[in-house]
Amino acid sequence: MMEYTGLIEINWSIIMIWITVIVLFLVLKKFFFEKVKNFMETRSNSIQDAFDSAEAVNRRADEKMQNYTKRIANVEAEGREIIRDAKIKADAQAREIIEDANKQATEIMNKAEKNIEREKQKAMEEMRKEVAALAMLAAERIVEREIQNIGQDEIVDEVINKARSTGWQN
Repeated sequence: MMEYTGLIEINWSIIMIWITVIVLFLVLKKFFFEKVKNFMETRSNSIQDAFDSAEAVNRRADEKMQNYTKRIANVEAEGREIIRDAKIKADAQAREIIEDANKQATEIMNKAEKNIEREKQKAMEEMRKEVAALAMLAAERIVEREIQNIGQDEIVDEVINKARSTGWQN
C-alpha cells in the first residue's frame, strides 16, 4: 500500500521546534539580551572612558613636560646670569683690591720719601754741626797756631784730614 502524500504536509515536529526556538528567543531576549547588551555597552563605555582618560593624562603629562622644559631653560638662564653677575662682582673686587694696593704702595712710597727727606735734613743738620764744630776747631787751632806762629796751611790740611776721617762728604 502506498500512502498518499500531499504537496503540503504539516510536520508537527518542525512546528514544535520553531515554537520552542521562538519561545526560547523571547525568554532570552526578555532576561538575557538586555543584560548582555547593557553589559557590553557599559564595558564599551568604560573602555572608551579609559582611552579618553589616558589621552587626558598624556596631554597633562605633555603640558607638564613643556613646563619643566621651560623651567629648566629658565634655571639654566638664571644660572648663567648668576655666574655672569658673580664674575662682574669678582672683577670689581679685583680692581678695588688692586686700587687699594696701589694706594697703599703710594702711601708707603710717600712715607719713605718723607723719611728719606727727614733723614737727609737730619744728616745735613749733623753735617752743619760737624762743619761748625770743625770750623770752630780750625779757628781755635788757627788762633793757637797764630799764637805759636804755625802756618795756617797746616791747620787747613789738618781740618780736611779730620773731616775725611769722620766720613763727611757732600
